[in-house]
Amino acid sequence: MFSGIRSVISFLTLIPTGGTSLETAAKHMYAFPLVGIVLGAVLGAFGLGLSEAGLEPAIAALLVVAAIAIVTGIHHTDGLGDFADGLMVKGTRERKLSAMKDASVGSAGVFAIVLYAAGMILALSLTGGWHLFLTILVAEVAAKFSMVLMASLGRPAAPGTSSPFLQVMKDWRRLALAGAITAVPVILLGGVPGMIALGAVIAVTLFLTRMASRSLGGVTGDVLGAANEISRLTAVLVLVSA
Repeated sequence: MFSGIRSVISFLTLIPTGGTSLETAAKHMYAFPLVGIVLGAVLGAFGLGLSEAGLEPAIAALLVVAAIAIVTGIHHTDGLGDFADGLMVKGTRERKLSAMKDASVGSAGVFAIVLYAAGMILALSLTGGWHLFLTILVAEVAAKFSMVLMASLGRPAAPGTSSPFLQVMKDWRRLALAGAITAVPVILLGGVPGMIALGAVIAVTLFLTRMASRSLGGVTGDVLGAANEISRLTAVLVLVSA
């Protein structure tokens, strides 16, 4: 159990835990929202501290987004860029998948990443204090559940690092456990706005899964990463608006 959690933390972040097994991380993918709780609490506390220190909201938001990138190693943000590049390529699924594997990021990928970062900074700058903490926490948990849900619904577009996760998550009991872990902080801390945000994230995840299936023939690691980033932004926008 603990070795699985360490592997999940190592997979999702740059935090050194000594657990680096891809198979073990896949087996414990249901714990993604649990790691989201920890990450959200730490990053939320960081944002709360900046807000309470009287820092300008825009600067505090910029530092929070930078902290998210540092802790996660921009791993999933890179997936967002690759996914955008793949979607914009005309032609066969093979051409799209090839574009996603290209080490260089295309114009579509750059635009998607810039839009995501700008959206996060703008949205987080509109709140502060305890609400900023709750927004970051709930959004991080919802983003991690998005990947679990996508893995349970999607099929592999091609053999790769995502394949073990998609195979393991076909067990509905793991999805139910991940859902239960997600529901606790979302309902207890987020309340009605949190539940609305989670509903929006689920809708976005279903849409992205369908889009990936139609365009790429299935889900890849980049698509899972893109779902994490888009879902985080979706949740933040809903929570700030609410």
